[in-house]
Amino acid sequence: MSESPSMPLSVIALHRGLGAHGERNPGVPFDAGWFDSLRVNASAVERRTATLATRRTVKKDAQAAWLLKAITCIDLTTLNGDDTEGRVRRLCAKARHPVRDDILEALGMASAGITTGAVCVYHRFVAAAVDALEGSGIPVAAVSTGFPAGLTPHELKLKEIEASVADGAAEIDIVVTREHVLTGNWRALYDEVRDFRAACGPAHLKAILATGDIRTLSNVARASMVCMMAGADFIKTSTGKEGVNATLDVSLVMVRMIREYLARTGFAIGFKPAGGVSSAKSVLSYQILMKEELGREWLEPALFRIGASSLLADIERQLEHHVSGRYSAFHRHPLA
Repeated sequence: MSESPSMPLSVIALHRGLGAHGERNPGVPFDAGWFDSLRVNASAVERRTATLATRRTVKKDAQAAWLLKAITCIDLTTLNGDDTEGRVRRLCAKARHPVRDDILEALGMASAGITTGAVCVYHRFVAAAVDALEGSGIPVAAVSTGFPAGLTPHELKLKEIEASVADGAAEIDIVVTREHVLTGNWRALYDEVRDFRAACGPAHLKAILATGDIRTLSNVARASMVCMMAGADFIKTSTGKEGVNATLDVSLVMVRMIREYLARTGFAIGFKPAGGVSSAKSVLSYQILMKEELGREWLEPALFRIGASSLLADIERQLEHHVSGRYSAFHRHPLA
């Protein structure tokens, strides 16, 4: 895995997150037979993920290329109680221009037009973010359905989705009701996500499983499959607000379910780890996971996103070290 990533023309349909006939994942009828017998061997999962950073290395120019690719997959995020419109607009400016000009010029990438994959905010700031990103091609993602706990009434969740789409959100990151998973009420989970997908209309739906809350890897596997059956375009690990957020173990289980769903239906589903992916070293492990388990197509923002904020500063810092040989202070690479 020493080559820098490039996009084969033969996989354009998958790159766009489409099935064999060019459609988004429409979902399939509920069938518990697809997941009832799923069991996950946690020890085997741990052994597999433990090898990711040791069997593959990415160095020097190749590492810089992989980190630049990672930037294009970041959902640059601010989800704090003290967010303001000014902070969101500054975040959007950073999304448009995520790496300093002198670093890009030194890397020979000054004209590459690198941006982040999206900007992710609460509904309150969707319209401001859409305005700040006008003409950039960067989509706005809105967290929704009572984020992060997901315990508001179902009808209010649907109205929140509709309001964010009306304000211009192109992607909706929904949270599932954890109780449905913990009690094994898979039909209720399916129906809930199906309703969310319908409310999204043309906006893509990312289903957040809150893997730190749903206890077992077997639950993670089943919830992943149910959400994809219900029409999710992406499955996402976490809100970033749980005690445990994205890990390589839960990510491996989720991408294996994506592989299974692709084999059954022909539809490529995206994956988004979120929460705790804060260093350049850690994001390389996730990129290796995607390439080894799903293939080159899942290194593109149409099928891979990273929910993060501080990650971008560390990537920019590592890129500066690559071109200058020196590490700079974090404050020289502000997010906003």
